Amino acid sequence: MAAHGRSALRDLFDESPTPHIAHPPRTHHRDFYVATDGSFRDSGGGLGAVIETRDGTRVARIATADAPPDNNVAEYRALHLGLDVLAARAPPDARVGVLVDHDALASNVNNAVLATGHPDRKPPRPISVPSATRYHWRGIQARLNGFEEIRAARIDSDQNPAHPLANAPARYQHVNREADRCVLPDPPEPTAPAEFPPPSRADRNGGGRASD
Repeated sequence: MAAHGRSALRDLFDESPTPHIAHPPRTHHRDFYVATDGSFRDSGGGLGAVIETRDGTRVARIATADAPPDNNVAEYRALHLGLDVLAARAPPDARVGVLVDHDALASNVNNAVLATGHPDRKPPRPISVPSATRYHWRGIQARLNGFEEIRAARIDSDQNPAHPLANAPARYQHVNREADRCVLPDPPEPTAPAEFPPPSRADRNGGGRASD
């Protein structure tokens, strides 16, 4: 259960691993969170996405039928869709948290993000993308480069709020009729003051003069 006044997506992100990226609580709070999921069935699959601000305001929900050739394509298509929708509603300096229940996709997203900060633009680990998803991966990469900061967390499918939207898009079709929203999150929560003053200030009452 989400803590009072906090986004369910933010809680999930806070409590989930972000492959290849350190995840200290004091640094990982985002402006927006997007959870996506894709489903594959012989009878037809679907794509789902849920987007919230850090204060829990819902930005969008999507549930759409799709016919992917396999589960990998479904997952990549879903993230591509979710990032496209978010990009149309969020400022370019937004800090974004992605939640997916696909290990390789979360790993690839974070590797691609880390590669942008490398002098040779090399990822810390090889990025392996299924060939059938390459066009969606290009779209995902373009969106990753369009935000100030982004990282992906790996969650379980039974915790993913986009899972039912992707698995029963006809049942949840009504979410697509929700009014478009372009909202900004509330200002970040103030951080707690340090328990002890920094040495340069703590030493000032000890008779000596400390340098800043």
